Amino acid sequence: MSNVHELGFIKDRIEQLKKDGVYRKLPVLEGPDEAEIILNGKKVINLSSNNYLGFANHPRLKEGAKKMIDKYGVGAGAVRTIVGNMDIHEELEELLAKFKREEAAFLYQSGFNCNAGTIQAITEKGDLIISDELNHASIIDGVRLTKSDKAIYKHADMDSLEAILKEKRGDYKNCLIITDGVFSMDGDIAPLPDIVNLAEKYECMTYVDDAHGSGVLGESGRGTVDHFDLHGRVDFSIGTLSKAIGVIGGYVAGSKTMYEWLNHRARPVLFSTSLMPAAAGAIMESIKMLMESTEYTDRLWDNAKYFKEKLGALGFNTGHSQTPITPVIIGDEAKTMEFSRTLLENGVFVSGIVFPTVPKGTGRVRCMVTAGHTKEQLDRAVEVFKKTGEQMNLL
Repeated sequence: MSNVHELGFIKDRIEQLKKDGVYRKLPVLEGPDEAEIILNGKKVINLSSNNYLGFANHPRLKEGAKKMIDKYGVGAGAVRTIVGNMDIHEELEELLAKFKREEAAFLYQSGFNCNAGTIQAITEKGDLIISDELNHASIIDGVRLTKSDKAIYKHADMDSLEAILKEKRGDYKNCLIITDGVFSMDGDIAPLPDIVNLAEKYECMTYVDDAHGSGVLGESGRGTVDHFDLHGRVDFSIGTLSKAIGVIGGYVAGSKTMYEWLNHRARPVLFSTSLMPAAAGAIMESIKMLMESTEYTDRLWDNAKYFKEKLGALGFNTGHSQTPITPVIIGDEAKTMEFSRTLLENGVFVSGIVFPTVPKGTGRVRCMVTAGHTKEQLDRAVEVFKKTGEQMNLL
């Protein structure tokens, strides 16, 4: 028998990962994703979760999910265009649109699906897509699925963006400018007002992936568009429902025209079963809680400021973050992974992030501070960073 099934070429690549010091096994979480967790059988402080507001295990969300299971069952049973479009999905879309202060919101099964489905639905051959060089992998994949031409501008560099527009805009029918709202590896915010001004000057559409802005920026977490008061001037505003909102899913907020078209052309929605009812019920509770009060976002920002100041005072390089995302940049890939492993041994879980997720030589551990952390937990975490940094001669 042929040895083709041994996948020798993949085995070689796995061996190379081991030699490079970046091979890893998945950590195993036992219990809910909270500020302190049981990971691989050990109790540790969790600084790796996107559960910004502490909603993933909130009693109100759990109750909302249970009610929907009792009423609708566990699965939608079909794609939305056949018989999987439940009244709860439409109710959730209306609530999201109201929350986002937009005309409409179109629901997807994940944030990744939003980018995989929307970009190809709104562009075609003869169009141009211009994308920030540090945009998320799901945007890159979404852009790859289109027949449009592509151009990349230097990160958050408006001179670079305008140079491309000057040179190329006249050669294309439609033009779409895409940016993350908050960049997930550095925690910096896109210069959205400047991007929108250029888009309007050159008659382009604007597309913002607000995965890390949803539930974090703007009034009570309404996102980057709200943060900069750009309502009605950003054509496609993407939000996740899996990070700060605490559940699963994604949506695109914008015009009714956008909604109607995606309803006919968004492939992940046309060809994949719709969001489970329990998720829809939990998300609705999450959004209602944000509409009732700013206490959760206020606590998130207070904790983030507190932690950043303490970490910075130790002498760690925390980059240019403007959000609760706090990178601690180590540089070398293998040393970054060793730092992450040693932190875990000392009682803090912060995952190491290295190439190809970030450029070579910029390895970092990315600290995700949440509203769920107490000051006492953050103090303990800072102590562990100090101890580990000294242990490894990084301070």
